[in-house]
Amino acid sequence: MKDIRPAHKDAYDLILEAIDVGVYAPGDRLVESELAERFGVSRTPIREALQRLETQSLLTRDGRSLIVASLGHDQMAELYIVRSELEGLAARLAAQHATAEEIRVLRAMVQEDRKHLNDPVALSRANRRFHKQIHLASHNRYLVQQLDLVHRTMALMATTSLAIDGRGQDALAEHDAIIAAIEAGDGDAASEALKSHISIAFEARLRHDAAALFPDG
Repeated sequence: MKDIRPAHKDAYDLILEAIDVGVYAPGDRLVESELAERFGVSRTPIREALQRLETQSLLTRDGRSLIVASLGHDQMAELYIVRSELEGLAARLAAQHATAEEIRVLRAMVQEDRKHLNDPVALSRANRRFHKQIHLASHNRYLVQQLDLVHRTMALMATTSLAIDGRGQDALAEHDAIIAAIEAGDGDAASEALKSHISIAFEARLRHDAAALFPDG
């Protein structure tokens, strides 16, 4: 079994990353002893990390076992509403506070991400990195903390909307529009561009999930 452990991460971060990259999917059971062996740590920090993840509703109980939580339709819709508002605020603040260096980094990210268009998993990871950079460019630590929690919960979605044909190319074009508004210092436009981006992604996910549920419909 491949060890994905970076030396500087604690048990909580290691388990969270494993969920985020799909090592553990919604519904998978997490066992203390197996996690301790995988990550090369004792069971005590693993137990504490599992308790913390359960408190954050990223894990849920199935009898005596802890399993990776999954999001129902209503939960997913609620999450997207909160994400849209918080990310819109982050973009608005970034338009006010982002440095020239931060804007150049955002542009470089989009350019680099084009090489991942045929790799939805890598593109999804790059997408999270792009959004995180906007959060940081807001220069508001409390907003960044709340968005971190939202994006941790996003890991409970079994698939990425970026796997849908053509969605990756469209998403990068939407990223370009967000950056343009931030660079222009137009907070309203930046907020609307990012909220529109999330709305389009949510609609794409809903269409994808509906097609998977009723393939002959």
